[in-house]
Amino acid sequence: MSSFSLLSELEESLKSGSPEKRVHMLRRVTDVLLRDADRLNEQQIRVFDDVLVHLIQRVETKALADLSTSLAPVNNAPIEVIRRLSRHDELAVAGPVLAQSNRLSKEDLIDVARTKSQGHLLIMSGRPSLPAPVTDVLIERGDMQVHKTLARNPGTQFSEHGFAALVKKSEGDDELAERLGLRLDIPLHLLRQLLARATDLVRSRLLAATPPENEEKIHRALASIADEVGQEAVRPRDFAQADNDVTELNRRGKLNEATLVGFATQREYEKMTATLALFCGVKSKLIERLLQKVRHDGLIVACKAAKLSWPTVELILKSRFSHHLMSDEELRVARDDFLELSQASAQRTIRFMQVQETAKKAC
Repeated sequence: MSSFSLLSELEESLKSGSPEKRVHMLRRVTDVLLRDADRLNEQQIRVFDDVLVHLIQRVETKALADLSTSLAPVNNAPIEVIRRLSRHDELAVAGPVLAQSNRLSKEDLIDVARTKSQGHLLIMSGRPSLPAPVTDVLIERGDMQVHKTLARNPGTQFSEHGFAALVKKSEGDDELAERLGLRLDIPLHLLRQLLARATDLVRSRLLAATPPENEEKIHRALASIADEVGQEAVRPRDFAQADNDVTELNRRGKLNEATLVGFATQREYEKMTATLALFCGVKSKLIERLLQKVRHDGLIVACKAAKLSWPTVELILKSRFSHHLMSDEELRVARDDFLELSQASAQRTIRFMQVQETAKKAC
């Protein structure tokens, strides 16, 4: 029986055939399509497409899943059938074509990424090739599993915006940070950001696992970070102007915790330091010394004495001159220490610190 006589038979039976007969016919036409695919032109493929679109609306999920598996690797599979299968709610149906089919356009993939489940997004993120506009949507809507799959997929293309979003999401997730750091296409300035936030364990793993062609890039990024951290931590600072500015703000009733948060967020270190010092009733140089220490103990005391809330304290801890990158565990310990410390005890301790600081200068 020829392909077109079979298609005619299918069209005749669409209205009268039983569900079992429709499934049987679906399998028959799929077999003919797969057998003749290499010889069919696009116009002939469209004939199959028209009939199959009507037929797949009347068959069970199992048959649709089989059809998806069969058509997914076919380079000239019927386009409309592929599009409809890709949008099916059942992953067994949508999965094969989302993972493989080259008949899905960029616009098709973006539509699926914007509207379907995390399961759909996860399957899509492993496609052999993903253009950056699709990847951007997958990063925006996807969960951490999607992000990690994208990061390890060599066929994924990232926009700079997409890379930047993943670098931000990798903070606190060593696995994602490591996968991103091993990509050859990550821009150098974003690699530096990634490594600056990464734990020592991730840095050592990256250096051990990175391919030779990316090794120099990672070494340059690490060297640049080390230089910046050293210069930032030790360069001399003049707090006279900052002290004057915050004193004036305080006189006008415009200095409060929200102002301090603004200074920390904008990386205005001198004003942040001067404000915290004023809140504690100590000199800015003492707060500067506490900010430069890797240990958080003294800074926690100052923040408690200043009557700050924990979110503000956390921001200050992350903004220190030492640029020590605190892990989630370190932040948890710091938070517990802060909450357990009484304000009265903190204020006594900070006064004692100031006395010690003054005595050192007198010696």
